Amino acid sequence: MKNLLLILLLANILYFLWGWFAQEESQPGVAIISESDLGPPLLVAESPELDGISSVGAVLGSDDTSDFLAVVGRSCVTIGPFREKDDADAAQTRYAAEGMRTNIRSGRGQYFVGHWVQIRNIPSRDESNRMLARLKEGGLADAYPVETEDEGLKISLGLFGNVESAEKIELQARSLGLDADVSPRMSEGDVAWVDISLPPGRGAGEIIERYGEEQVRLRGQATCPPGR
Repeated sequence: MKNLLLILLLANILYFLWGWFAQEESQPGVAIISESDLGPPLLVAESPELDGISSVGAVLGSDDTSDFLAVVGRSCVTIGPFREKDDADAAQTRYAAEGMRTNIRSGRGQYFVGHWVQIRNIPSRDESNRMLARLKEGGLADAYPVETEDEGLKISLGLFGNVESAEKIELQARSLGLDADVSPRMSEGDVAWVDISLPPGRGAGEIIERYGEEQVRLRGQATCPPGR
């Protein structure tokens, strides 16, 4: 009986070993796949034509070259408003002679008159007279009282074309203990603006130095000249 059990056990072991080594081993080779299994063919986009660049202008509202130049960084500057047309003509001539694209626009608007030095918020005529006497003693004899509906009583110390002269008077009044300030004086009428397209690499520093920050508009506030 014991021998029979040993024979059966040995037979099972041999059968297991035969099944193990009889399995098919993986072999290197080439797999053949049908083209239909790969899905639809991929489409490769062609290189865009140069004319396609003008579509940027369409996004901006036109197909003008100046719109595209604005996107890629071409800077524009607007000078003005000018009260006198001759001043606008001179500015356009100056920068057009340097090869820049320029344009003059005319219309109604506010224009800069000068830098106004004032003492505001004076409570009474008596206080105004005391301030005027102090200003006269301090060498500012040209001061005079002004009264308006929106700002009430104040003292004018002068209107100046350049800010340095205005600031000098302001400091002189402050040295007398009077709270003076400088503000731009504006008026309204027929005016002109000069629009300039700056070439690449050209800044607006010289234009600002020549006309002042009050007269120069940059970036989003400027208007570019129309394209040729």
